[in-house]
Amino acid sequence: MEALACPAIKGRPREFCLDEALAAALRVFWSKGYEGASMTELTEAMGITKPSLYAAFGNKEALFRKTLDLYEREKMAYVGQALAKPTARQVAEHMLRGSVENQTSSCEPRGCLGVISSVACGAEAESIRADVHERSKVAKAALVERMERAKAEGDLPDHVDVEALTGFLYALMQGMAVQAGAGATRADLDRLVDTSMLMWPSR
Repeated sequence: MEALACPAIKGRPREFCLDEALAAALRVFWSKGYEGASMTELTEAMGITKPSLYAAFGNKEALFRKTLDLYEREKMAYVGQALAKPTARQVAEHMLRGSVENQTSSCEPRGCLGVISSVACGAEAESIRADVHERSKVAKAALVERMERAKAEGDLPDHVDVEALTGFLYALMQGMAVQAGAGATRADLDRLVDTSMLMWPSR
């Protein structure tokens, strides 16, 4: 089976669309986690055979890394939008609201792909867990840098520990992801955000 990028090139048979297949794989990994997603489930969701999967994407690990790239581009776009907000409080609230939206979408699996996959414990998943942690570290560093700038500009009080404040935000998002995966409602998570913002440090 031949893989073609979307849209299919005119005059060539379109066996399957790479973008659509990758999006389908993302939904499987998102709902099952890396270890929980079987090759059978992946190929059935993607509508391709195992040989076609290997030919187009490589092995399961390589496929997962490609779905992580897609997840970051499409589902985590709110992070970049948050960092561009004019105040630290707006950055934090946009991050939290975006996280809630991402975790409770009616058309996607619940929870966070990074959290689901980072708790995988098998030997096969060790490099996957390391990759997820490294990506999270890069994103967290960008948030720390933004909060440091806010502190330097007087937008945050001098006594605020920026690393700890950023860790607090990440702990909230990770906790909400776990709760969303366990069935928490949008209203439940919105209340957590509301409460968290009441505790936001102000000058």
